[in-house]
Amino acid sequence: MAQYTPMIQQYLKVKEQAQDAFLFFRLGDFYEMFFDDATLAAKELEITLTGREGGVGEKIPMCGVPYHSADNYIHRLIEKGYKVAICEQMEDAATTKGMVRREIVRVITPGTVMEGKTLGDKSNNYMVCLTQKNGMIAISACDLSTGELYLTSALYSEKWLKDEIGIYEPSEILGDAALLHTVKSELMTGNRPVTYTEYEKNKADYVIEQFGETVWARLGEERQHCLATLFSYLHETQRRSLGQLTEVSTYEPDNYMILDPFTRRNLELVETVRDRSKKGSLLSLIDKTETSMGARMLRRWIDKPLLQKSKIEERLEAVDKLYHQFILRQDIREQLQEIYDLERLVGRIAFGNANGRDMNALKVSLARVPALIDLCLNSPSETLQKIAGSLDHCSDLKELIEEAIVDEPPVSVRDGGMIREGYHEHLDELRYASVNGKRWIAELEAREREATGIRSLKIGYNKVFGYYIEVTKSNVASLPEGRYERKQTLANAERYITPELKEKESLILEAEEKMVGLEYSLFIELRDKLAGEIKRLQRLAEQVAEIDVYQSLATVSAERGFVKPVITDAFDMKIKQGRHPVVESVMRDGSFMANDTVMEQEDPRILLITGPNMAGKSTYMRQVALISILAQMGSFVPAASAEVPIMDRIFTRIGAGDDLIGGQSTFMVEMADIQIMTEKATPRSLIIIDELGRGTSTSEGMAIAQSVIEYVHDHIGCKALVSTHFHELSHLEDSLSSLRNYSMAVQEKEDEVQFLRKLIPGAASSSYGIYVARLAGLPDSIIERAKGLIHETVGTMDKHDQEKNARTEAATGREQSAATTEAATTDDNTHSSLSSKSDGRKTDEYVMESPLFETAEESTQDTEVVQLSIFDEEDIVPKKKASHAEVDPAVKQIIKKLKTADLMNMTPLETMQFVNDLKKKVNDL
Repeated sequence: MAQYTPMIQQYLKVKEQAQDAFLFFRLGDFYEMFFDDATLAAKELEITLTGREGGVGEKIPMCGVPYHSADNYIHRLIEKGYKVAICEQMEDAATTKGMVRREIVRVITPGTVMEGKTLGDKSNNYMVCLTQKNGMIAISACDLSTGELYLTSALYSEKWLKDEIGIYEPSEILGDAALLHTVKSELMTGNRPVTYTEYEKNKADYVIEQFGETVWARLGEERQHCLATLFSYLHETQRRSLGQLTEVSTYEPDNYMILDPFTRRNLELVETVRDRSKKGSLLSLIDKTETSMGARMLRRWIDKPLLQKSKIEERLEAVDKLYHQFILRQDIREQLQEIYDLERLVGRIAFGNANGRDMNALKVSLARVPALIDLCLNSPSETLQKIAGSLDHCSDLKELIEEAIVDEPPVSVRDGGMIREGYHEHLDELRYASVNGKRWIAELEAREREATGIRSLKIGYNKVFGYYIEVTKSNVASLPEGRYERKQTLANAERYITPELKEKESLILEAEEKMVGLEYSLFIELRDKLAGEIKRLQRLAEQVAEIDVYQSLATVSAERGFVKPVITDAFDMKIKQGRHPVVESVMRDGSFMANDTVMEQEDPRILLITGPNMAGKSTYMRQVALISILAQMGSFVPAASAEVPIMDRIFTRIGAGDDLIGGQSTFMVEMADIQIMTEKATPRSLIIIDELGRGTSTSEGMAIAQSVIEYVHDHIGCKALVSTHFHELSHLEDSLSSLRNYSMAVQEKEDEVQFLRKLIPGAASSSYGIYVARLAGLPDSIIERAKGLIHETVGTMDKHDQEKNARTEAATGREQSAATTEAATTDDNTHSSLSSKSDGRKTDEYVMESPLFETAEESTQDTEVVQLSIFDEEDIVPKKKASHAEVDPAVKQIIKKLKTADLMNMTPLETMQFVNDLKKKVNDL
């Protein structure tokens, strides 16, 4: 490094402290970047890449941004997932001999952003720390901008780790390298960019200093390790007070309903599947909050539904009273509208980057609190009264700000003009001196104009020369000789000074300099006083947010016709006229079809739903899950009435999707989800599976679907909604006591089909695939071709039946006439038995007619079980059936067609067409 210039050597030494970040190196009025940082930054920020001599042969790559507009460039890099280290000049270049000392004052990372457009107003910006110790995983989640800090732990489980991280959707994850590697491979694709930092340092002193010995001692060993790692990283990067982190919120994983990332995505709780936007999600529908902190709390409630009945009913009580008190609700909303984002205002005050405008925003917000307290105290809600009774209005802090800060302060805290007149006596004296000095300057200008007779003479000021007298070139000759001292020559004017002017200049500038410095000191003193009251302000922000959430839930419930659910610890779920809240909201004509849901301990707890695509199966199943989540988060629900049991977990398998990066097919992803359900579900869970068994052959899909349903019924015993196209599975209603068949009603009229979207008892008879294809807009040629293929398939089956019948009749003609009546009667009874048993039985229990069966029958007893063949290898002479002459030929053909049908190897479409054809033939009898 010796060959570089001293400045470049200093840069490289500082850069060693921030290898994984862009180093913004302060040089005068610019932040400069060099070497690889410059090359990459020029590309990412689209700024000019230049070069600088650095003591070596070739120029060093360099680019830079003005310090006064650096925030925009920094946030652009943060949004792309980079880190930025800010290196400032720690000494005054004008008074320092030699190289100015420079140090990194802060490293800005995606998880430590405190302001700017990178932060969403209504969403948190979490940083998550992952560590493992003694077979336990600990997770701490911190939002530095709001002061929230959560901590939990569990036995090592990659699935739990993925689920828990999914709740927070962090912008930055740090900690154990092995866990980071696991998380990178497991996190769902499509999420916003996440910055990963392997970090092993941990220092307990930081945590003890922040929260005290008592809090530290109450934490388990694995949680101590995790928190120490997080705070070591924060102190290393932020290098300043973390006063906004005043409390560690510890919780156990089983304190809330578990919703894995796929369930949250499938149910579209906080964002849609299609474009990952809030619009169209459950959150967008129920978010009627007036404050940003209220919106963030509402999202946390959706992500973490409660499991404690008493807490749920406490929330419902507040919502219920506001639901029936329209005027009270509107008055509360009116007060909330004027309250700013208290959490982030308080966070900036504690962090030390709040300005005068932030102080005024806090003052305006605090001014609304007393009225809000009165409204809640006078409300009929015990919950709201309890909140208001403990709510600190912080009026003393409001008055402190009001006395100190002017109504319209500047953005910068270093330019003066923030402190109100009368707040500080010495500051008022300096202001008087400054104002009087400027008045003297104005009077001097008037006197000089009169003395010289030059009307264009003026007195100006700049930072280089200070105050000066300016005369245009055309009037220079009119000046009395020796009156002024020439200071600067311009193209069209001359600038002069006088001893008297310079004397006044020093007095004015000294007053202004002292005034700005004193104002800054007074502002910092005020900010520090408020920082000492952070706990009071944070508690106030949390309580105001809770009130905001209650009014939001009450408002949307009143607008949408929601009802108060009955929360129980029992098993049974009874929902009358339940609705999907989001789908209903977008149906302009109000034609949403409500459906009832009854799932009981014994009969039924599993609903097997069949029916065509587009009929509303998925919507119905989703609405049951959403009603459960809304109820357990403390909200009213979209139904006429609802009795909702507390559920510990909701599993959903809805929609087809593969994992190309993970090398998993659609079917593999489905089976992996089913495996998690079978492993983690309890009798208190709700399982929702849409189109179980797709993605493989018909026979295997049906077999897996049946075995999964049987496992849920026999081993788990939880509530389940299962939809399928395999209508053959409807026979499970006969063998599984707690399963019932349901279907989506369909009305047929000639070639038209109308989906009624009404859940009715019984299995469906068709999937109406071709009709759905027509609705999707497929060309008529494709539709007609599909119909033709179905008819060809049925025709081929008919031809096969005719050939088989011909062979059978030829064999019958060669029978010996000595066949006995007893044998014929026995054969008839066998046919009758097979025909009756085939109705309503499993697909693999259907018996197929074969001449081989009759040959085997001749050498066995009537009661002996015989293995049947599905191959016509030879024409075996069957026994003569004495009753054939008495059977209608059409009936005989239908019976034979049923017996010879190879249902196990038919596709669902072929099966549907086959059954439909038989139905028509029966109707023609």
